[in-house]
Amino acid sequence: MLALDNARVLLDGAFRTDVSVVIEGRHIVGVVAADDVPAAASRRDLAGARLVPGFIDTQVNGGGDALFNDDPSVETIRRIGAAHASFGTTGFLPTLISDDLDVVRAGIAAVDDAIAQGVPGVLGIHIEGPFINVERKGIHAAGKIRAIDEDGYAVLASLKRGRTLVTLAPEVTGPAMVARLAAAGVLVSAGHTAGSFDAITAAIDAGLTGFTHLFNAMSQLGNREPGAVGAALVDPRVWCGVIVDGHHVSPVTLRLALKCKPLDRFMLVTDAMPPTGGTRSEFQLNGEIVRVDGERLVNASGTLAGAELNMMRAVKNTIDLLGVSPADAFAMASANVATFLGLSDELGHIAVGSRASLVAVKDDGTLIASWIDGATMM
Repeated sequence: MLALDNARVLLDGAFRTDVSVVIEGRHIVGVVAADDVPAAASRRDLAGARLVPGFIDTQVNGGGDALFNDDPSVETIRRIGAAHASFGTTGFLPTLISDDLDVVRAGIAAVDDAIAQGVPGVLGIHIEGPFINVERKGIHAAGKIRAIDEDGYAVLASLKRGRTLVTLAPEVTGPAMVARLAAAGVLVSAGHTAGSFDAITAAIDAGLTGFTHLFNAMSQLGNREPGAVGAALVDPRVWCGVIVDGHHVSPVTLRLALKCKPLDRFMLVTDAMPPTGGTRSEFQLNGEIVRVDGERLVNASGTLAGAELNMMRAVKNTIDLLGVSPADAFAMASANVATFLGLSDELGHIAVGSRASLVAVKDDGTLIASWIDGATMM
């Protein structure tokens, strides 16, 4: 049993200084006054840091110099998870970008095994493509993009443990397939799409619940055709992933987006690639070199190729660039994501019975401690 003392604890949207959080095993067993901490508990003084739910990232292509597509194995997942854990990510979806179905099968098998083995932080898999629109492919390889068929459906519905999130183009897939995937328990997100407002809305009616990296690689908001962006911002049923790195989307555009719908429908993602938490300044993707250019990752033609971003920096950018309160920014990295994934009973909140996945962070964004399911990470 461990009591976390002398922290500003994020509870119900506000920070409190009058409580200690008690962990035993994998769970939080008490949120109590400091004088009421059980005598049997050891105690850790957090020196006034903020204690918040651990960050959950639904779009993690790589980290620690590893790319999931290159080697969809348990060891790669472990390496990526360790790299992101150093920045406060306590739950993540290893993400495959458009590839052959054999690679997707291998990735799903690796995630299944990683969860079975208890690899820290793995919550499922994100399959971003190949069922997308080549017109909005971004950095994805055109030769890997394909229409969904029965084999594709069977692969997407095959994960035994954890959550499956798939990013697809609704206008290519059709609402009937969206409904079928949703009925199988797959979380469906729109991305790399040229779909019209009507096509996207039909997919939402069929069970689509998310938008992958809002504004990027999708039909934009226009004066007569609202596009995918318009559908995302007007509909309260859906969640929007946003990359807050100052490069993928203008902070002004993101500030406007946050005014369009409740803040609890936005979630931070990193879209991280191998340089996050690694030492490499370049890597190969789809047979071409991607290099670090300041805080951007670009190929030879200047196309953005994911991000060199971590969740702690994404939270800090959300506060500094978008003017979001710290409590709300932390929720965008935790509670909102847990709700999207259907895991809010377990993660995203500091409450008795929740899994003890937590981070302690100074006001300047310095991480001083973290736990995944009660295990101390730092």
